[in-house]
Amino acid sequence: MSKRIAFWFEFASTYSYLSAMRIERAAEELGVSVDWEPFLLGPIFAAQGWTSSPFNLYPAKGRYMWRDMERLCARQGLPLTRPDPFPQNGLPAARLALVAREMGHIAPFVRAVYAAQFGRGLVISDPHVLASCWAEAGLPPEAMERAKAPEIKSALFAQGERAAALDLFGAPSFVVGEELFWGDDRLDQALALAAQS
Repeated sequence: MSKRIAFWFEFASTYSYLSAMRIERAAEELGVSVDWEPFLLGPIFAAQGWTSSPFNLYPAKGRYMWRDMERLCARQGLPLTRPDPFPQNGLPAARLALVAREMGHIAPFVRAVYAAQFGRGLVISDPHVLASCWAEAGLPPEAMERAKAPEIKSALFAQGERAAALDLFGAPSFVVGEELFWGDDRLDQALALAAQS
């Protein structure tokens, strides 16, 4: 069995930012391959009766999360700027991520989007912001049009169905074999299991 970890992330997720910025290096040190799996949490939250992020629905939880992010980003040496609005619309970025995955450049594109959103507070549904992230990842500008293709839209929908089938309820989530780990603070545990595969 190959040593693999599936990294399920949602672009609007603060804690996914932390994982996205460190998972590739940490996995490489352990000889583990990363499968980057973008998905949308909106439908999953809606199925639980939530109309927004739980960090908005429960203000005390939201205040805690932003303070927690300040501490964690400081420890990792990452910039943090709270985007407005929050959560962001990650749909266009998620479709582009699937195109970037086809082209073998998903990791740098994902990191560029997270850095734009949570590092600089930019709006990641803005086509100009996404074009900048795309260029930063070394991807050709003409390839962005593929994100509008019906098969890419269908592929993202299928990602949501896969996420539901895996019982994912939040992001980041990590799947190793049959084991599910949730939250950036479980990344190291998930990687350790993958390394034993």
